[in-house]
Amino acid sequence: MQSPPTPHSSSKYHHPYFTPAEVEYLSIKQRGKLSVTQEDRVRQNACAFLESLGARIGFPRRTVATAQNLYHRFHLFFPRKDFNYVDVSLASLYVSTKMHDTLKKPRELLAVSYAIRYPDLVAKSKHPGGEIDIDSMDQQIVERDRQRLLSIERLLLETVCFNFTSRMPFPYVIKLGKTFGASKKLTKLAWRLTIDCHRTLVPIQYPPHIVALANLYVAALLSSFEQPIASDPGTRTPHEIAAILGKNGDWESKYQAQVDDLEGIAHTMLDLLVQGVQIATLNNTSPRTPSSPSPHPSPRMPHPLMETLASSVPYNAEQLTRLKIQMRQTEHEPRPRQPLGSADPSALYSGDDVGLLGRSEGTVRFLFGPAGAGDDF
Repeated sequence: MQSPPTPHSSSKYHHPYFTPAEVEYLSIKQRGKLSVTQEDRVRQNACAFLESLGARIGFPRRTVATAQNLYHRFHLFFPRKDFNYVDVSLASLYVSTKMHDTLKKPRELLAVSYAIRYPDLVAKSKHPGGEIDIDSMDQQIVERDRQRLLSIERLLLETVCFNFTSRMPFPYVIKLGKTFGASKKLTKLAWRLTIDCHRTLVPIQYPPHIVALANLYVAALLSSFEQPIASDPGTRTPHEIAAILGKNGDWESKYQAQVDDLEGIAHTMLDLLVQGVQIATLNNTSPRTPSSPSPHPSPRMPHPLMETLASSVPYNAEQLTRLKIQMRQTEHEPRPRQPLGSADPSALYSGDDVGLLGRSEGTVRFLFGPAGAGDDF
């Protein structure tokens, strides 16, 4: 009698950051028939939904930001057409609560999500806080949603190789602001830009200190472009900070950063701001805009946070576009970035690596470091 074949053994390596080429390759692969604009709309809907959930529950910023990062990472490996963004968002937030010790049970997250997604149920609720009694709902529906959340949680854990390490850029914003002599106003703007930065793929492409440095650079650009020079005693002007970070200097070796990386992130953030300014302008001019915001924001609409940030920027879309054009005239040639470890990105993501996710056949070793990272030790 022939013995059954021995299950194969394989390894999957954790990649804390991806190069822009890797992100582009994987995004095209998982986008399917969606256009780039449609994909970005779904991404913004998911991030807005997470913002709404986090605000209602009172999660700290690190929990919401990590959940957004997990959502972005998930769809580098799994097709968008196979998953509803609400389900992936809930699972991402659930995993993030574990990573930051702000744990909530799946049923608690579902209850808050129902209040956001179904405002008609909130209107019928007798709870003074506008919450929905999940026990009064169809328990088959609730259990089905809970099981779907837990199944996606497993896939999310595999995408990060069960690595619960999470480093945030927010502490770096404060430290770098003090180091560069930025005013409190400028540092606050950089902080808010860093919050909205998690609506993009930037935090899964760059380490947190580079993300923080880039948003300080963007804040300085926004506060200096076509603006008069004004300084607070004991601080550098935004013009000075923008000039320092906009060209090569000793700061690059000191902070292990490159000026072309900052410029690339700056363009991404300016594009996001243009979108936010356009939305804010549309809402302010629309005759359907209510006089006061709805207490039940829809996950399909951009979160007010981005609109608030956009309204604080003293520019319209045309001026932001002029800033982008001026940057293009003096910016540096982007250097080629190699993937972490020794694997070639086209070979690494040809299907073998992704095929290990969500499968039970054989033995899969999930390793915290990228392939080849420890070969020299």
